[in-house]
Amino acid sequence: MLSLLRPYPSPLFSRRGLDVDFPLLAGCLALLGLGLVMITSASSEVAAALSGNPLYHMIRHLVYLVIGLGVCGLVLMIPLSTWQRLGWVLLIGAFGLLVLVLVPHIGREVNGSMRWIGFGAFNVQPSEIAKVFVVLYLAGYLVRRQEEVRESWAGFFKPFVVLLPMAGLLLLEPDFGATVVMMGSAAAMLFLGGVGLFRFSLMVALAVGAVFVLVQTQEYRLQRLITFTDPWADQFGSGYQLTQALIAFGRGEWFGVGLGNSIQKQFYLPEAHTDFVYAVLAEELGMVGALATLGLFLFVSVRALYIGLWAEKAKQFFAAYTAYGLAFLWIGQFLINIGVNIGLLPTKGLTLPFLSYGGSSLVICCLSLGLLLRIEWERRTVLGTEDVEFAEEDFPEDGTEGVSHAR
Repeated sequence: MLSLLRPYPSPLFSRRGLDVDFPLLAGCLALLGLGLVMITSASSEVAAALSGNPLYHMIRHLVYLVIGLGVCGLVLMIPLSTWQRLGWVLLIGAFGLLVLVLVPHIGREVNGSMRWIGFGAFNVQPSEIAKVFVVLYLAGYLVRRQEEVRESWAGFFKPFVVLLPMAGLLLLEPDFGATVVMMGSAAAMLFLGGVGLFRFSLMVALAVGAVFVLVQTQEYRLQRLITFTDPWADQFGSGYQLTQALIAFGRGEWFGVGLGNSIQKQFYLPEAHTDFVYAVLAEELGMVGALATLGLFLFVSVRALYIGLWAEKAKQFFAAYTAYGLAFLWIGQFLINIGVNIGLLPTKGLTLPFLSYGGSSLVICCLSLGLLLRIEWERRTVLGTEDVEFAEEDFPEDGTEGVSHAR
């Protein structure tokens, strides 16, 4: 397979060997490695009780990690022009998956939500795929309709003809967290794409109003909001999960109780290896470990935004908007998951990118990483061709002049 792809320009087979943005790659690999360690620790008790093998979830997570890194490598081989050309196809595929997950006997219900499609022993979460495909479609739209988006109301509202039905499908699952992250990323892309401040402010106001209405119309969402404000009022009922997470943070103190020594993971804290893995990390590694992890998240997110900025300065606008959108997907999930863990936000079933257990989330994070690395490489190598023409004057005999054409 790799031998067939080798003739095509890519950061995997460049003249320098592996030619990628190593700071971003290193930061993401550090998060992936930390995630594997924390999944092994946080899931050991539950895995031993349910399957008899304390390493059950670690093995499955490792399989997902290998698949994710393989997907990342494959994405590095695909030119951005291909993603741009297939934007509509990917969007239709995303809609198809979100409809399919709601079909009985196809979608799998877990904890009262229809968010997964089963393929044997594996589950695929269409919302994770849809978020990335929406970013790719919207990046293409902003390139095609740049002037219209900046100067007219029609260009501003047209993307919502696609975004609102997709948000509706996500809410039917229901997956409120994914809806907020997707719409937030889309709003950020529109703003960076040139939407005026007045129209952007109107969009924010409408979004806040929509969130208020959604919370008021669903009893369980309203109950979560009430519980979030004072979880200790019902610490053995609706506030149980949050109070147990806060206990984990309190037990960790500055330097933690030691890797593998968490008490909260022993059936006290539900979803310890998925949505609340950050609380277990804080308990075992302490405030120092939690802040260091937060620093890693901040680094990879800012690096992704800079990759978008560099692409925009090189006038590679599809690449720039895609990088911005992927960065905001990461930032949104980071903020919501960590906010939930520390009690700043109501409880939501949203995984922590790169760290939480979950095949779809992990593979999509690796796919996003591959796209960002490809964007950075194409920006740096003149759209990835590496076919730079040199002239005789680029090599002066006296050595007093610099190379002018090869940049």
